[in-house]
Amino acid sequence: MKLPHERFDYSAMPQREPLRFPNGERIAVYMIVNIEEWNIEKPVAREYVTSPAGVVTVPNVPNWSWHEYGMRVGVWRIMDALAARDLKANVAINARVCEGAGEPVARAMREAGWDFMGHGYAQAPMHVVEDQVEVVNKSFAILKDYTGKAPKGWLGPGLQETLDTLDHLAAAGFRFVCDWPMDEHPVTMKTAAGPIMAMPYSFELSDLPMMVVHAHTSEVWLERAMDQFDRLYEEGAEQPRVMSLGVHPYIMGVPHRIAYFEEVLDYILDHDDVWFATADELYEWFVR
Repeated sequence: MKLPHERFDYSAMPQREPLRFPNGERIAVYMIVNIEEWNIEKPVAREYVTSPAGVVTVPNVPNWSWHEYGMRVGVWRIMDALAARDLKANVAINARVCEGAGEPVARAMREAGWDFMGHGYAQAPMHVVEDQVEVVNKSFAILKDYTGKAPKGWLGPGLQETLDTLDHLAAAGFRFVCDWPMDEHPVTMKTAAGPIMAMPYSFELSDLPMMVVHAHTSEVWLERAMDQFDRLYEEGAEQPRVMSLGVHPYIMGVPHRIAYFEEVLDYILDHDDVWFATADELYEWFVR
């Protein structure tokens, strides 16, 4: 068990040498689409409609169905929006999706050339699984077998880790994680099985905390995403930066939000000197 100061050193942004992206871009942007499988026989991972009087209901039909809508309808809107702009994303996926009823979603993303990231086997934080090593190894093996290549990235369910998780991830073969949103450059961290990279990630731009936890309107997400891009793009003239966007099909894929999602994509693509990459491509470039 290691504390953060034993994993990585402190580094101040103004003291670093400027990054040099492949073609001199100011900013690199990557997107994560979260694909999960919720078990109706357990309390749902999150609620949009709270249960009466704070009671934990099982089955939780309305909130389970809210997620199922994303798998049946919403995800296809997101995929269409990205395909229309010739963009690829990372999919952070519960490995069991590749084995169950939601497999057609995984198959469509595999055929689109998206990069798969580990997101646990089932939708549960590392703190509550019975055997964390087994979950990590099983997730890695399933994704490798399903896609034909070893997954590089990991996004923990809820971005949650224990102080031992990084060691287990590196030992299994994962090369970067998005659970440590502490920088706008990748950070190399030490593990018992060699280095692993913390990829820049912003949970303040993720649709889940914004739309569900903090109950912001779609206009706020649009404005915040554009403001984030504008400042990073400006600062990137001197020191290039990395920007992430994280979305969920049952949130951003609904009819009243998808236009805002498309507007953000078009706004970013309307700028020069932008590298719209996958997190895997960013990782490969940084290690080279």
